[in-house]
Amino acid sequence: MNGKLDAHAPSGPLETQWDRHKGDLKLVSPANKRKYTILVVGTGLAGASAAAALAELGYNVLNLCIQDSPRRAHSVAAQGGINAAKNYPNDGDSVYRLFYDTIKGGDFRARESNVYRLAQLSVNIIDQCVAQGVPFAREYGGMLANRSFGGAQVSRTFYARGQTGQQLLLGAYGSLMRQVDAGRVQLLPRREMLDLVLVDGRARGIICRNLINGQLERYAADAVLLCTGGYSTVYFLSTNAVNCNATAIWRCYKHGALFANPCFTQIHPTCIPLVGEQQSKLTLMSESLRNDGRVWVPKKAGDPRAPEQTPEVERDYFLERMYPAFGNLVPRDIASRAAKRVTDEGRGVGPTKLAVYLDFADALKRLGVDVIRERYGNLFQMYEEITGENPYQVPMRIFPAPHYTMGGLWVDYNLMSTIPGLHVLGEANFSDHGANRLGASALMQGLCDGYFVIPYTLGHYLAGTALAKVSTDHAAFGEAEAQVRQRLKRLLSGRGKKTVRDFHWELGRILWDSVGMSRHAAGLRGAIDTIRALRLEFWDNVCVTGSGDDFNKNLEMAGRVADCFELGELMCRDALQREESCGCHFREEHRTAEGELRRDDEHFAFVGAWEYMGDDAEPVLHREPLHFETVHLATRSYK
Repeated sequence: MNGKLDAHAPSGPLETQWDRHKGDLKLVSPANKRKYTILVVGTGLAGASAAAALAELGYNVLNLCIQDSPRRAHSVAAQGGINAAKNYPNDGDSVYRLFYDTIKGGDFRARESNVYRLAQLSVNIIDQCVAQGVPFAREYGGMLANRSFGGAQVSRTFYARGQTGQQLLLGAYGSLMRQVDAGRVQLLPRREMLDLVLVDGRARGIICRNLINGQLERYAADAVLLCTGGYSTVYFLSTNAVNCNATAIWRCYKHGALFANPCFTQIHPTCIPLVGEQQSKLTLMSESLRNDGRVWVPKKAGDPRAPEQTPEVERDYFLERMYPAFGNLVPRDIASRAAKRVTDEGRGVGPTKLAVYLDFADALKRLGVDVIRERYGNLFQMYEEITGENPYQVPMRIFPAPHYTMGGLWVDYNLMSTIPGLHVLGEANFSDHGANRLGASALMQGLCDGYFVIPYTLGHYLAGTALAKVSTDHAAFGEAEAQVRQRLKRLLSGRGKKTVRDFHWELGRILWDSVGMSRHAAGLRGAIDTIRALRLEFWDNVCVTGSGDDFNKNLEMAGRVADCFELGELMCRDALQREESCGCHFREEHRTAEGELRRDDEHFAFVGAWEYMGDDAEPVLHREPLHFETVHLATRSYK
């Protein structure tokens, strides 16, 4: 990579940066927009909103997804809500407070400029979604309702029962399909991006595999937008859908896009616990449940009694005890580590003892069954269907699990990666959440990037760049397709004794133990060596059946797991170099006497962005210093 890692963030007061920046951006005239083709990979909230917004402006858009319909993008799984600084409850919220809560929640490891823009645009997102018909919950008088979420002392989270992500995605899907009907978006489902195509150093297209017939396809464009989500399936067990993967961003990393903060992976505290090794994923129970549910364990280690037999005086409501100012609504990283701490003490509950209770008995007495059902009914139903237990009668059992990834491809203020023309939106980039994402902020970022940021910044790139006409007959497409074919052929040659799932499970356990809720230097070094050995065994002993010329789920998963080995090693390497504890990154060597995080702002107030140097070479770390001119760095406390 040439030159300094420059975020191109505007100067001047935060409050006016985005408006002034918009005024300085170059524009593409309406007639000229029709001359450009934009390739959007992904149809979740970031991808669908970007594709719809750009097509509405007049661009020609190609929109790809691995699902059979954009409605199946993993954004549907976001349950609890979306943040916005509307201050409808009149409880003291503001754009600045949302900005500060987000910076603090991320443990001061995010750019001020990006986070303030996110808070500023949050108010527009709600108006956009209401106009689309998203059925947000409303108060008796008709005003939109709000509820609380972790890391905030105000109620700023808009919601649609426990299916907010689904309803928001349906809104974006409606806008997208309007553009499909108008002929401005070509929708290409059941395609998986397997490589990025560069022409003269710029992103000009992709190679993808048709997942139904196995054919490789080429798509050319003037710019590529990557909206493919996060990489928590690297752990095998996570709250993400099994199809979620890191292959698209990893292909771009190998072409020169820097990968930022890969070790910043969020462990969500409110998930249904693991029950056996045959599971393919874990199920998230919305953080919104912690508004009315109380988290507790028995005070005595090894207590065998059922929850209803445990007297109140013998219960430890440990979040309320440890963090009285926020109680059960502390941020996710803090709640997860607290749950781990009490289970490590032998006070876990349930068959595996790796769980804590989330109890609604008090809320049911105070509010009644009807109110709880109105707020969380579908979540309660889902829990009962999975566990066979009725949470209206007995407490839920929950435990932390891999969920969101704050790390991702590095982008500047305009959402462009270190590859010109490659823009990265939503969870696929690293930009807004620092070392820990506050609940209800993922939906906010995805829609902010797609509806309100990229329509401006993409135009600036196109207007300021001389782009020669490129077709899929260009030699660069042929070279990229040949490399993809060679990789698929190598995967299909595997006729070993272990399945792809076997290897993925082993890798996931290594990462969970070494770079999960808790990390230490010896464990990280050992994990790097173990992952390397397991990766070599994968290529020698994996069994990939079937053909590449038709539908082959085994081949799909093999390619994704092969990338996970390399990504897992980079996660460990990033965690090892960050000699501090911050947010989700808890290094056991760097903690206070009370067991809390010890940040090192003097040496680690930076974004760590890694450059690929070759399969057999160590990556190079680049640092983007983080400057805090509006907020004051402080010890993060929720007590």
